[in-house]
Amino acid sequence: MTSRKQFKARVRQRMAKTGESYTVALRHFVRHPEALHDPRPEPSETVSETVSETAGTARGSAAELLADHGWRFLGGRHSHSASVTSVLVNAGVQVSEAAVFLAGGGIGAGYILWEFKEHDSRHLVLGFRNRWQYHDSFLDKALGRLGVPSRTHRTGGAKSAAAVLAAELDGGHPCVVLPDRYQIGYWGLPAHLDGHGGHPVVAYRRDASGVFVDDRGLVPVHVPQERMDAARARVGSYKNISHVLEPVPIGEERLAAAVLDGLRDCAEHLSGSSDSFALPAWRKWARMTGDRRNAKGWPKVFAGGRGLAGALLSIWEAAGPDGMDGGDLRDLFADGLAEAAALLDRPRLERLAAGFREIHDMWGELADAAFPADIPDYARMRELTASVRLAVLTEGAIDLDAAAELWRLRGAADAAPPPFDQEEHCAALGRGLAAIHEAETAAVAALRTALAD
Repeated sequence: MTSRKQFKARVRQRMAKTGESYTVALRHFVRHPEALHDPRPEPSETVSETVSETAGTARGSAAELLADHGWRFLGGRHSHSASVTSVLVNAGVQVSEAAVFLAGGGIGAGYILWEFKEHDSRHLVLGFRNRWQYHDSFLDKALGRLGVPSRTHRTGGAKSAAAVLAAELDGGHPCVVLPDRYQIGYWGLPAHLDGHGGHPVVAYRRDASGVFVDDRGLVPVHVPQERMDAARARVGSYKNISHVLEPVPIGEERLAAAVLDGLRDCAEHLSGSSDSFALPAWRKWARMTGDRRNAKGWPKVFAGGRGLAGALLSIWEAAGPDGMDGGDLRDLFADGLAEAAALLDRPRLERLAAGFREIHDMWGELADAAFPADIPDYARMRELTASVRLAVLTEGAIDLDAAAELWRLRGAADAAPPPFDQEEHCAALGRGLAAIHEAETAAVAALRTALAD
């Protein structure tokens, strides 16, 4: 297990080797946490971004050496696809996260800006996964298309839910559960985010005091039983839910059909008219950044800059690898398209993969520009965000100091006017979003054509 001192030494070692800033070097290890444990030379960004995450591949080899009571930690990018992949691969089923991601419907689009008067707060929600607004849609579709049977438990009381989970784990059945991020504890979130939801994790074993969780890291996270019970019971729409997979071999023909069906679902859904849950969401968001008349326009919601810093940091977190749920996912989608090109004997998908990698880069540039690193406090918050995530990935524990400093800085930044021209900054954000909307609209249209040919 990597200590904080060892981790910082590895980051500085990379800085000396590459000439990168601390933040850029830190991002490398968020994207490739296995490099912290691998004594071999670190992989280049180009190679490691395109290698499949199938068990036994080069990218997974270092991570797979890390295990707990027989459970192998594979890492992973997106919580939904990674949780399914981890359960299947640990059961001996050979499948990549990219293929599972496509089977579940691939990428999505979504934008909602919430305002909460109680805490005078604004909460920006971005969706990058197919039908991201439904917690169980991806799992149901992915498992159904892959032909993997599953059981779903929905238990009202925390005590009975804990008993059901214990029985499954004692029987050797890992469970995909959806705990609230605040209640689960290890993200170090402030109390005003209690009940804002969470993402799937794999509960794979337990002991007398709690449950061991795989949250796409390289080490286990031990969650005390009372905290796990509270986290699972917090959100009403998926209260105490658990999914128990019954892994079976997935033949090439079945995998090909699952991937093709998922791609068609993805293209059809993104081509819809919803300006909250399909590609028009990016166009709407672009317009709102400068709309002075709409009550949800950014000039009104963030009048005087109040709350703007937190929204901009949310963009940087949600679209990049430093946040909690895999970033914009266009890179994972591109990996899936490259795999599907060979699986389906459709070379055109390989060319489309290159286009989605370019769109992934556009999202990265937008996120970096939204929360610029040349502002010292912003650079520090970016560093702290990555540090909190890395502590979970590599130590299985919360970095209390980093989390406390992060939320202190966020509060101060939200209460102060931004250190730049707000109108110009939001206008640039709107132009970037409009360009992404145009690029994604063209790419999805090309995907629909390729699938119809």
